Amino acid sequence: MLKRWIVIGLTGISPALADWPQFRGPGGDGVYPPRADGALHGFPTKWSETENVVWKTPVPGKAWSTPVVMGDQVWLSNATPDGKKMSAVCLDKASGRKLHDLLLFENEAPEPLGNAVNCYGSCSPAIDSERVYIHFGSYGTAALDRATGKVVWQRRDLPCRHFRGPGSSVVLHGENLILTMDGVDVQYLAALDRKTGKTVWKTDRSTDFGDVEAGGVIRGDGDFRKAYTTPGFVTTGGRVQLVSPGAKACFGYDAATGEELWKVTYDGYSNAASPVFLGDKMAIINTGFGKARLLGVRLDGSLKGDVTRTHVEWDVFKRIPTLSSPLVVGGKIYVISELGIVSRIDAASGRIEGSIPLGGRYSSSGVHADGHLYFTSEEGDTKVVLPGPDMKLVSSNPLEDGFMASPALDGGSLYLRTKSHVYRIGGKP
Repeated sequence: MLKRWIVIGLTGISPALADWPQFRGPGGDGVYPPRADGALHGFPTKWSETENVVWKTPVPGKAWSTPVVMGDQVWLSNATPDGKKMSAVCLDKASGRKLHDLLLFENEAPEPLGNAVNCYGSCSPAIDSERVYIHFGSYGTAALDRATGKVVWQRRDLPCRHFRGPGSSVVLHGENLILTMDGVDVQYLAALDRKTGKTVWKTDRSTDFGDVEAGGVIRGDGDFRKAYTTPGFVTTGGRVQLVSPGAKACFGYDAATGEELWKVTYDGYSNAASPVFLGDKMAIINTGFGKARLLGVRLDGSLKGDVTRTHVEWDVFKRIPTLSSPLVVGGKIYVISELGIVSRIDAASGRIEGSIPLGGRYSSSGVHADGHLYFTSEEGDTKVVLPGPDMKLVSSNPLEDGFMASPALDGGSLYLRTKSHVYRIGGKP
C-alpha cells in the first residue's frame, strides 16, 4: 500500500502520529493509523450516556462539521440555524471545557437552504501546529491563531452560490489550504497560502454539464452542477495528485499547481463522498445523486485527458450511499447505505462480497480504528462492526441525540458530535 503523508506546518509527519487534523483524519480516508509496535490504541467498543464518557459539552447551534483534534485542543465550526452567525469553538481536550467561542462572520440574508439535510456549518475545519482554518464556503474562510484564538487572516471574496448550502471541507497540502467551491453558478478549486490567505492558484472545473436548454436556460437552476465533496491526495505518475469529484465528473489535478491532468465523467451530481485509494493503484469515486455508483479508476503514469473509457476498471451501483464516504481496509471497501446496510466490496475487482443490515439512517462517514468500523446514525446510535469475510455487529451505542457529523479520533478516544453536544468517548482524561 502506498504510504501517504499529510504535511503539518512546514514539515512532513507520519500519519502514524496521533491527531485528527482534517475531515476524515490524517490520511483523509477515515482510517486511524496503527501503532508502530502493533499494539492497540485502546479505542472503546462499548459506551452509553453513563459509560465510557470522559466529558460531554453542549454546543448550541446547527452544524454538521467534524471536529479536528491536535495537541490539547478540539476545534469545530458552528453556525446558527438561520446562517446569520458563523463561529469557531475550541474545547479543552482533557476536560471538554469551552476555551473559545468566536464569532467570525455575520450574514444579513443567507440564501435559504431549500432542503432538510444540509445546514450552514457543514464544512469541517483543518488544523496545523500554529493555526486552525475555519471555512463556511463563500460566506467566509478564516485562519485563527491556535494559542490566542485571534484571526490571522480571513477571506470573504471567493464567489460561489451554494444554493443548498456549502458542504466541502478544506484540506492541507504543503504550505497551502485548498478550498472546493462547487456551486450552481461557478465550480472551481483554489489554493490559499496558509500564512497569508493569498490565492496561490485557482482552477475552474472544465465540466461539460450538458444542461443548457432552449433559450440558454440552465436545467434545474444549476442544481445538477452542485457538489459537496472534499478531495483526496495520491502520488502517481511521479507527482502528488489532488483527486476531486464534482458533479458529472471527477478530476485529477497537480496538487502543487492546480493543473488539470485527467478526468472521469458520469451522470451523478450533488456528490458528498470523498475519494479513497487502493494504494497508488486505484482511485475509488462515488458519483452521488441520480443513482449513486462507485467507480474504480486505475491510476498509472498515462492518465491524461478524459480516461473514462480507458481507466474505469469497475462500476458498482448496488447499495451505494449517496452521502457517506467509503473506507478501504485490507484491500476491501466498506460502504454504508442511507438505510444502514454495510457492504464489503473487493477494491481490486469491484466484486460485492457480502453485506449486513445495521438498522437506522446514516449520512455521516464511518471510521476505522483498532480493527473495528464505527458508523454513527441519525438516531444517535454508533454501530461498531468487525470487518472481514463474515462482518459482525460488535455493539450498539446509543446517545441522546442524532449524528450528522462524522467521528474524529485521537489516541484512544472518539470525539463524537451530535446535533447538540460534543462527546469524548473512552481514553484517559
